[in-house]
Amino acid sequence: MLPRVLAKDDFKKFVEVLIAENPVVGPVAKESKFVFDTIERVDDLRMDYPIALTAPKKYFFPQYETLLRYHIGDSVEIQPVMETLPSIILGAHPCCLAATWLLDAVFSDKQSDPNYADRRRRAVLIGLDCNKPCDEYSFCLDMGSLYRRDGADLFLTDLGDRYFVEIFTERGEAILQEGTTEARHASSQDFSARQAVEEQKARSFHRRLPFDVKYLPEILEQSYDSLIWEAVARRCFSCGSCNLVCPTCYCFDVHDEVSLTLKDGERKRNWDSCQLDEFAEVGTGENFRKRRSERLRHRFFRKGKYILEDYGRMGCVGCGRCDRVCVAKISSVETYNQIAGSR
Repeated sequence: MLPRVLAKDDFKKFVEVLIAENPVVGPVAKESKFVFDTIERVDDLRMDYPIALTAPKKYFFPQYETLLRYHIGDSVEIQPVMETLPSIILGAHPCCLAATWLLDAVFSDKQSDPNYADRRRRAVLIGLDCNKPCDEYSFCLDMGSLYRRDGADLFLTDLGDRYFVEIFTERGEAILQEGTTEARHASSQDFSARQAVEEQKARSFHRRLPFDVKYLPEILEQSYDSLIWEAVARRCFSCGSCNLVCPTCYCFDVHDEVSLTLKDGERKRNWDSCQLDEFAEVGTGENFRKRRSERLRHRFFRKGKYILEDYGRMGCVGCGRCDRVCVAKISSVETYNQIAGSR
């Protein structure tokens, strides 16, 4: 499907139509930061945002959700729960799209997760390109996520007074056609402007790792017994903030909440963190990652080795969210560089 072009004034009208007909989420300002939240008015939408505190992952994989309700009487009655969430996600950056691809792979692997699959099937993803680095924390170029379009129905590139709109699915084309009649076919001048933006983008982003990430699994494997993990862990508070903001973390816990009659209950799922000290504790009380250094090392191995071996993509998309929120100022880039230099 050939790209279209939409003037920014017409884009606002397009978003107004979307808001009127569908639940829409996108980047909005929250004090000095940005978050993905429900868009009530088109003026709340901030397409100029550098990066949101959290990725739109929460609309596919909520932080808290009820999986089923049950009643125990003469027989056991079980009612699955499918909570609906906003169906149009607007303004997801390439790193978030890359993370969504990974979550799609994880939650469809072996046995598909019905709750995730239902939300993902319903969702329309409208991506937004990054024309410059978010800030000093991002290293998406190193991790290969800077040019991702995975899972997007539509993808927008800011050309100044207009958006260059790439159409990847029939659903995306339908949304565009239903929302506006002003989208015109891209001209040769539009393609040239798009190319100029790409060239400027290539000059703006720089690699921050001194090695190709294809070697990262081997580098990590050789660093397994390195004292660097202990040294870095001395600063770690094991608070789990890095996991909560990560767009590719998908660990969760499941628990039952039972009524006082012991006849009714709900089974609920919530995000979990491999950095919490009780995460690896088993029923008999043993904890196979009791030390902070072991948990910290595990997280880096998950992002740079284990997930790559399982799904063919890095578990880290280089968005830098973990570094931004870390109260101990632990840097993923610095840690990777330290272990690479310690071999």
